[in-house]
Order: sequence, then structure tokens, then C-alpha cells
Amino acid sequence: MAAARSVAFHTLGCKLNFSETSSISRLMENEGFVKKEFTDQADVYVINTCSVTDNADKECRQLVRRIQRKAPESFVVITGCYAQLKPKEIAEIPGVNLVLGAAEKFNIAQHIRELTKGDSAKISSCDIEDVTGFNSSWSVNDRTRTFLKVQDGCDYNCSFCTIPMARGKSRSDSIANVIANAEHLAKHGVKEIVLTGVNLGDFGKGPDGAGVTIGISSREENFFELVKELDNVRGIQRYRISSIEPNLLTNEIIEFVANSDKFMPHFHIPLQSGSNKILSLMRRRYKRELYAERVALIKTLMPHCCIGVDVIVGFPGETEKDFKETFDFLHSLDISYLHVFTYSERDNTHALSLDPVVPVNIRNERNKALRNLSFMKMQYFTQQHAGQYRKVLFEGKDKNGMIEGYTDNYIKISTPAKEEWVNEIVEWAI
Repeated sequence: MAAARSVAFHTLGCKLNFSETSSISRLMENEGFVKKEFTDQADVYVINTCSVTDNADKECRQLVRRIQRKAPESFVVITGCYAQLKPKEIAEIPGVNLVLGAAEKFNIAQHIRELTKGDSAKISSCDIEDVTGFNSSWSVNDRTRTFLKVQDGCDYNCSFCTIPMARGKSRSDSIANVIANAEHLAKHGVKEIVLTGVNLGDFGKGPDGAGVTIGISSREENFFELVKELDNVRGIQRYRISSIEPNLLTNEIIEFVANSDKFMPHFHIPLQSGSNKILSLMRRRYKRELYAERVALIKTLMPHCCIGVDVIVGFPGETEKDFKETFDFLHSLDISYLHVFTYSERDNTHALSLDPVVPVNIRNERNKALRNLSFMKMQYFTQQHAGQYRKVLFEGKDKNGMIEGYTDNYIKISTPAKEEWVNEIVEWAI
């Protein structure tokens, strides 16, 4: 395996996966591997998978087939949530050489050195109960925004979700280490940090020296304390909170963001359904009334704030009346955009036992209706700011000579590139 020195990566799924892939890439470069683009010829291909929907599973299989056609002598390594949940299924995919579970993905270089071409696929997984450590991760590429992982795992058991089975119990970094990472990123020119995690608002639980998860009461840290400390880091000009549960988004966090120059007026708050009946079946920990209160407070303190919403359509038991309740609720809220997910059956979840099952064609129709609503919401939100000057952090220019960036309140700007704007904050007329 000494000759296999080049490695290419592909990430499926969320910002958390993106940050972990970036960190694994840096670890492997430190071990002597040469990083290549996924479209290039490489000795090793690493796919960091998601398993939130069936599409992620299918895409993983398609990527392996593509590698087999392009570089049949290369090694293929699968890690991430799909690898943790279904390692045997992945190992049977022709062309896969190594499957790494959640506890082993950061030891990838050692595992690759032990591979021999021609052997059957090796599985290095573990019981998810054994996954108690925390690995700091952040993304660094030609973008000016960095996704910084501060929390992992989840103690919630939503009836549709496999994440606790894929990532284990909730655990997080220490505030001191997050601050050290933010200071490191600031020294390397990063202007904006997006805080990421599986259940970000649950920040505070973490592994002790023995790798055993301890409670928030032992460490006495929480997400609000983290936010306050990060606000003091020199060099970082912007922070975003990637996604936070409505029941964990406290009034004090909202009020702090409203008065901070560094935390952007932008929240992404999962709702999943506007029907209390469906929220109960989903085993969510709030009702729609609490969600409406959170949105109202945000908009009272920050009328210009961008609010994104996750919602699932076609959940078992969702009648036309339930969907209309969700649609009307979302229509009434002063929100900016939706991330719409079509419910898909996941093994070993409680939702599989719920009836009646919503036909797939109905699920797709409801998805389309909410995506149209999202488009109208974003158009309206953008139009509200027409003529205003807002601060835009521009990223690297693309191959067409355009440069893109986001305002403080997450309105996307695209314009012909100027080199001096890259990684700079510019006053811009919307």
C-alpha cells in the first residue's frame, strides 16, 4: 500500500459531513497522502455518506460504480452515516474495499495502509453505544465561510430519524477548544464561521478523559455560553447558527443575536410539521404554538432577520387536512425559505409502524406545493430589502467570472467578479 499516495473525497449530505470530510482530508495529507479532485484519477476514493433519505444511499452506489469504471485498481472507502447503519449492505457493493463506522472514520489513514487489493471488503464498525468521543472538524477550501463542528450525536428519538443510530449520543467540544479553533481559523483569514452539529442547541455534553459521555451538569457549559464567548474572538467577523431546535432556541439566545455585531440575523429552525397531531407522531419536543412564538420574537427584535425552516411532507398518518394545516401555518409565518423533505421509510424507526402510509405520488405533490411556497417566501423576503444597503461577504469567483456572496441576512448576491472583493465584506445595494 506504500505506493498508494493519492486520495480523493466526495461528501453526501449535511454541512456536518462537509466539515468532517475536510478534517479527514487534512489528516490524510499530514500522513503523506496527496489530495486530488474526485473527478481525477486517484489511488484511494473516500465517500462520506449520509443516510437521511433513500437518495443518499442510491447516490453512494452510483458513485462506486462510476469509480469502478474510471479507476478499477483504486481502493474505495465508505464512511459516514450510511456506513454506520448498514455496513454489511455496503460491503456487498462491488468495488467497495473498506467500510468505516462512526468510531473509525478519523483513523482512516491507518486502515487504508492495511488494505490489500483483491481481499473482500473489510468492515471496521462498532456498536453505536461505543461511540463516545468527539472529534473537532472544520471545512477549509476556497470559500470564505467555514463550517465548524462543535457538537455531534443526538439524544432525541424522533420517530422518523436514524441519526441517533448513525452518530450516537449527544456530545460536544469544550468551549475552550471551540474558542481555540476559532482563533486558529481567524489567523488563517477566515471571516465567517457557521456553527454546526447534529443537535446544536444541546451543546454542553462531552466526553471526559476516559471517553465516557458526561452530562451538561458536570461540565456546566451550554450553547448560550458558547455563543457569548465566540462573540469575543478577534478576527472572526461573522457567525451563523446552522440549525437549532425551536425548544432549544431560548429567548436569551435570540436577544443576544439581536444585539451582536458578529452573530448574523439568520436562523434555521426545524419545524417538520405545522400539525400538532403529526408533531406528536413524529415525537418532536414542541408544538406549533412554541414555534410561532420563536418566529414572532425574532421578527420583533430583528425585522430584517432571515428564517429558514425544515419541513417533512408525507409522514405516515398525514391527511390532506393535516397537510393543509402545515401549509397554512407556514404561509402565515414571517419566514424566508423552506427546506422541504419528502418522507422516506428508514429501517428500525418507529414511523414504520404508523398507518396509514401516504402514497408516494401524494408525497411528491405536497413537496412541490411547499417548494413553490418557499420560492414565493424568498422572493418576498428579498423584495422587502430592495434598495437597502447590506454587508456582503464575497467568496471566490467561479469559472464564469462571477462572484457570489451573502448579505448578513442571507440574501444571495451574484455579480461580475472583482479580485479585490474576494473574502471581503462590501456594502451592497440589494
